[in-house]
Amino acid sequence: MVKFSRELEAQLIPEWKDAFVNYRQLKKYVKKIKLSLLRSSPPPSEGGAAAAHHRYGFSLLDPLRALGARFSALRDQPLEADEENLYEIELVRSRDDEVKEFLEKLDEELDKVENFYRTKENEFCERGEILEKQLQILVDLKQILHERRRRRRRSSSSPSPTSIAGSLNSPSSFSESAGETDPSLEGSLVADEVIAALERNGVSFIGSARTKAKKGEKPRAGAMRIDIPATTPGRTILAVTSIIWEDLVNGARRDGSGGGDHINRKKIQCAEKMIRGAFVELYRGLGLLKTYSSLNMTAFGKILKKFGKVSNQQEASERFLKKVKGSHFVSSDKVVKLADEVESIFTKQFASNDRKKTMKFLRPQQPKDSHMITFLVGLFTGSFVTLFSVYAILAHLSGIFSSTTEAGYVETVYPVFSMFALLSLHIFLYGCNLFLWRGTRINHNFIFEFNPRTALKHRDAFLICTSFMTAVVGAMVIHLLLRSAGVPSRHVESIPGVLLLLFTGLLICPFNIFYRPTRSSFLRVIRNIIFSPFYRVLMVDFFMADQLTSQIPLLRHMEFTACYFMAGGFRTRPYETCTRSQQYKLLAYVISFLPYYWRAMQCARRYIEEGYDANQLANAGKYVSAMLAAAARWKYAVEPTPLWLAVAIISSTAATFYQLYWDFVKDWGFFDPNSKNPWLRDELILKNKRIYYASIALNFVLRLAWIESVMRLKLGLVENRLVEFLLASLEIIRRGHWNFYRLENEHLNNVGKFRAVKAVPLPFRELDSDG
Repeated sequence: MVKFSRELEAQLIPEWKDAFVNYRQLKKYVKKIKLSLLRSSPPPSEGGAAAAHHRYGFSLLDPLRALGARFSALRDQPLEADEENLYEIELVRSRDDEVKEFLEKLDEELDKVENFYRTKENEFCERGEILEKQLQILVDLKQILHERRRRRRRSSSSPSPTSIAGSLNSPSSFSESAGETDPSLEGSLVADEVIAALERNGVSFIGSARTKAKKGEKPRAGAMRIDIPATTPGRTILAVTSIIWEDLVNGARRDGSGGGDHINRKKIQCAEKMIRGAFVELYRGLGLLKTYSSLNMTAFGKILKKFGKVSNQQEASERFLKKVKGSHFVSSDKVVKLADEVESIFTKQFASNDRKKTMKFLRPQQPKDSHMITFLVGLFTGSFVTLFSVYAILAHLSGIFSSTTEAGYVETVYPVFSMFALLSLHIFLYGCNLFLWRGTRINHNFIFEFNPRTALKHRDAFLICTSFMTAVVGAMVIHLLLRSAGVPSRHVESIPGVLLLLFTGLLICPFNIFYRPTRSSFLRVIRNIIFSPFYRVLMVDFFMADQLTSQIPLLRHMEFTACYFMAGGFRTRPYETCTRSQQYKLLAYVISFLPYYWRAMQCARRYIEEGYDANQLANAGKYVSAMLAAAARWKYAVEPTPLWLAVAIISSTAATFYQLYWDFVKDWGFFDPNSKNPWLRDELILKNKRIYYASIALNFVLRLAWIESVMRLKLGLVENRLVEFLLASLEIIRRGHWNFYRLENEHLNNVGKFRAVKAVPLPFRELDSDG
């Protein structure tokens, strides 16, 4: 049977861990009381029997009163038992102090749970009220557009599909038909209809065209704000966003055409999706709060049962348990009622009165772990080891690594396969990260905003890695066998290209096979990175961009592979074309800098979005310094003069210390001067502190890998390629090692702020009323 303390640790919400009752500490207090009672056994001397069998009374309201009564009883005993009396007085004082300390701690824990529950309950209730108002505005807008469509249909002799229809019972469904009316008149009419309808529902407008006309002011397009009665005074709400409001109300008025209907539908659907997601997160938060209440109630019941059993104070234990049951976090039904209300609203507005569909959104079932995945991981791992052993033997027998022929194996085909190996290593380390994050209860799915139903687990990552490498090594074996059999090189050398096309096709395959949600998410994130800073930057976006800064050798190999297979199909000296031409060198230079550029652009975007946070500019400076250092090393490789050597060393050293500072202080949260853990931070997930110090040293050493590029070691062709592959692998290992502590720090920040539910942005945003 699992102890309740472990069960509680496994079931509690990680981000709210500090708000739960400290069950382990309360157990220690109960243990102290038990040990005190054991020590209170009478000494083997006469006159101590009565005191030894004395059962002290207990008053929950005034423990000191009981303590004084015991002192008086002991004081009235015969004087010949002075030593025994002193012994018993100390024991009674010890026991009562420990009982009093336990009860005081129990009250503190109860107050902590009560205050946290009330805070979260009020937060969720306020969120529910805001969402209801948001949804009401959305429904009103849809109803207005629906009525507009009906009037246009009646007034038109030849309807055409250009307008929008909505339904109150199913706001997500739209049908299209429209007619021809005066565009400018129509735009004005729609604006007045929207304003009038929302004002009838208790919504007043600030800065509206109607209000400004009364004051003699000229209305300004897109500046309209909606003042919705809210629980907090002095707050206003912006309609959808200025862009959506312009499309809905002012679009036709500005351009004098009715061509904005398609945009209107897209904006309405976008607003609906945002509100639906907000309801899902609200329901999830309410479920977490119910779990919080249930677990804490169980914890109080368990610890009071232990206390009553140890101290034989069953009556006092029951009285305190009654107090717990009467507390707000147990007796309040606001959360349950709000959850039922959310289910009802969601079923009506977003699920077409289909409760089964509602539950798929609000209570998604977690996929069950399959033993088949474990079996396949083992199968592919064994296959990979076997095939790699065969490849090593064949490579040694054929002597391909010692070949000095034109554009030999090491210079052409081997970079293609090493590209696959570097990618597989990164996937393997990501699987290790997933395993460690799960083991330490770091909520990576919440941090990355992944869907728990479709997010990769560590075994999935291992399956992708092992199957990937089995296919790659298998292709390498086939390549060597065909090469040794005398098959024409044109056909043999096309095997790496076919393998690359196969994996690329699988990545972009639209069918629901081989982790399609993960592939779609990956492609979407890569798109956001490439087109930085034009997309909003999320945690997963800049996290992936950081991974790319460690995969520059892989990007270089990808560029070489694409060039090699497109440069004449192995007939027009593609190796020389892809390594010695000026265009290739310029392209390689650009590709080396792209990950740093993308990451700097993300920092610039976040600098603007987060209210001109100077930390984002400093972070961008880190990547700019890395670009300058890489440029200096590249210039030194082209022109190896003492001047460029000095520039490369100085710039690389400065960039390295810049990066190390950001790694340790900003990304990992270490080197806090006021921390109780020297050179670390106050909160640590791993119990062994030595691991953190070893990680600091390892990250420092691996950050110095650039030294090899300025040493200009005289190595052979094969040795040079192996050193490059080794350094690239070490950088990927450093990044996988960095990932764990980066997410640990992010998780602890969420824990410190009790963030367990995603804050979904709403289409009707709040602004200061005097803004």
